Amino acid sequence: MKKIGGKKVETIKKQKENKTKLAKRLGISRSALYYKHKRPEIDLEIKAQIESVLTDHNDYGHKRIAHELKLNKKRILRVMKKFGIKPYRRRAKRPFKKDDINKPPTSFPNLVKDLNINKPDYVWLTDFTYIKYQTKFIYLATIIDRFTREIVGVNISRFHNRFLVIGALINALDNYSSPEFIHSDQGSEYDSIDFVDLCLSSAIKISMSTKGSPWHNGHQESFFGRFKNEFGDFNRFETIGELVEEIYHQINYYNHNRLHTSLKTTPNQFRINYQLTKRSRDTLC
Repeated sequence: MKKIGGKKVETIKKQKENKTKLAKRLGISRSALYYKHKRPEIDLEIKAQIESVLTDHNDYGHKRIAHELKLNKKRILRVMKKFGIKPYRRRAKRPFKKDDINKPPTSFPNLVKDLNINKPDYVWLTDFTYIKYQTKFIYLATIIDRFTREIVGVNISRFHNRFLVIGALINALDNYSSPEFIHSDQGSEYDSIDFVDLCLSSAIKISMSTKGSPWHNGHQESFFGRFKNEFGDFNRFETIGELVEEIYHQINYYNHNRLHTSLKTTPNQFRINYQLTKRSRDTLC
């Protein structure tokens, strides 16, 4: 009790509550009081990825950005709103055309759909996927030989852009003969001037899946699914460098040691067997 202005006033003594008692009263574990939510860090990472796409495509809205990054469009929209990111919009009005609806973003047809693929370095398939590591994203682009199922080209980047897929193609051309065809989906990175010029200068014909038909590039989709399943937890590595090293190790294992169900041998051995058979055939002729 205290006297204030001649009156007795009851005072409440505040007691400092320790973390253990506080956690017990709240019905949570003591460690939860120290937990730092990762969403702000992840949002900052996604913001950086969005900005990397807008560098090349400054008029892309959230749906196209989501398609480029292969992330959920609602998440992309939320992050764009959070950081006030807006695509460039021309102010000039233009007449509305019905033909603009669902207009294909590329003129490259599917050239490999009905091909009889019976030799290596005839048709290459290319695609990319994202890998979430802690609060960051890295992107893995690969090129698969359709005949041997080998991963002939690889590139890993912190950001998704045209240089991601160009790097994979350069890596493949450094180690293998140029194919007659390279097939991909209709992502803008495969439609970029730099990628197209590299293909043309290497005498490679560009083939693309029909819009909205990812199954036309099913071998790449299947590889990424198996790869991620067999790789395990990406977050078990302390650094991105260790993760990247293990990704290359896993791809090397896939090419040289992992038995491919359809081939009944490893992809690399399948190529060797083909070359030996062809050499023997040519000798007889």
